[in-house]
Amino acid sequence: MFSDALSFLGKAGAVKAVTKEVDRIDQLFDSYANKDLGLIDPEGVETLCSDMGVQHTDVRILMLAWKMKAKKQGYFSKDEWRTGLKALKVDNLEKFKKALPTLETEVMTPPNFEDFYAYAFKYCLTEEMQKCVDVETICELLNLVLGSQFCAQVDSITEYLKFQSDYRVLTMDQWVNFYRFCHEISFPDLHNYDSDQAWPLILDSFVEWLREKRK
Repeated sequence: MFSDALSFLGKAGAVKAVTKEVDRIDQLFDSYANKDLGLIDPEGVETLCSDMGVQHTDVRILMLAWKMKAKKQGYFSKDEWRTGLKALKVDNLEKFKKALPTLETEVMTPPNFEDFYAYAFKYCLTEEMQKCVDVETICELLNLVLGSQFCAQVDSITEYLKFQSDYRVLTMDQWVNFYRFCHEISFPDLHNYDSDQAWPLILDSFVEWLREKRK
């Protein structure tokens, strides 16, 4: 009986601790949320970034959106906020600051990075039924998401995208294959690029442009 009572008290204490953690997470949400919308909006996100000492254009803010499974660009719902902060074990601003390097390490592991990379494209689909992203945004996103790992490749791809006039918007398949190209193809010699393989036409055209440019 005594051991049962201790077990019950232990469980009750754990539930109380979790409840307090959620309360702190919700209080943090409320300090940045737009009261009328019941959401953290772009202005709230900028304030959060300022309080954490990071730019709102920092890739780790996109990583945070990925962790929260945020659906709408620039906005966090209370449920998304809870999901992300519970996973990060964060319930105050100081813990938030310390969690960013850990989050970055988590995202950069290969399976997570592929998921994050695909998410980055979907996060830019701001209209209902939208399936493509404009070239200008793609160039910014490539620099943000891949620039630190594949600087030379990203510089060349974005230069080509700005030069060409055949594509004004790009699809998820093209986006995914940019990462595959950076990850798999020897650069800058391109010796293992084979246009007979299942590459999208835009990458065939890019490689042809690059080879011509280097003659």
